[in-house]
Amino acid sequence: MSYHLIIGDKLYSSWSLRGALALELAGATYTEELIKLNQADTRERLLKHSPTAKVPLLKTEHGTIADSLAIAEYLVERFPNADLWPKDIAARAQARSACAQMHSGFFAMRGNMPFDLSHDAPLSPMPPEVQVEIERMLALWAECRAVATETGPFLFGAVSLADAFFAPIAVRLRTYRVALPAVDAAYVEAIYQWPAFMAWQKAGLEEIVR
Repeated sequence: MSYHLIIGDKLYSSWSLRGALALELAGATYTEELIKLNQADTRERLLKHSPTAKVPLLKTEHGTIADSLAIAEYLVERFPNADLWPKDIAARAQARSACAQMHSGFFAMRGNMPFDLSHDAPLSPMPPEVQVEIERMLALWAECRAVATETGPFLFGAVSLADAFFAPIAVRLRTYRVALPAVDAAYVEAIYQWPAFMAWQKAGLEEIVR
């Protein structure tokens, strides 16, 4: 079936980006509906689709799936041959663990470094709590690379759901000009060269001039 993805502004909605990249990885056919955030009617429009009033939302034959992590796991079940998680058991476990940690934490980075594809300026001064989280993030990426069994420029070699979930972090690190070790800078560049991300970025930047 064709899926219907409800998202917020591509320029600003990091959670929506994760859902879209997951669908692209699965090779799923889907349509897209963008509901602009922070408008007077945003909540009313979202409530017509889900009681969470949040994006992303994926409409499927099995109902509406809310939250990017739930959407990802649903797609894993629906597209078992797409290898959305790493094939190796240890790598797959680490990928899920890393995504869960990111999904439920790193609030200092989120609060002080809002997702905005058009941003281009360092965070000055850098709050100590943000620096701590950046260092933890880079350590988390290193933990992923340490168990990777495939070759490639992404966290586990081949592109996976882990990269869909960490793409917004890569955006924050680049748009706030965070100095990175070479291995992490190369990973951020790999995200920016990922065709699925490039298409999203292009559409997001085009929102500025509409």
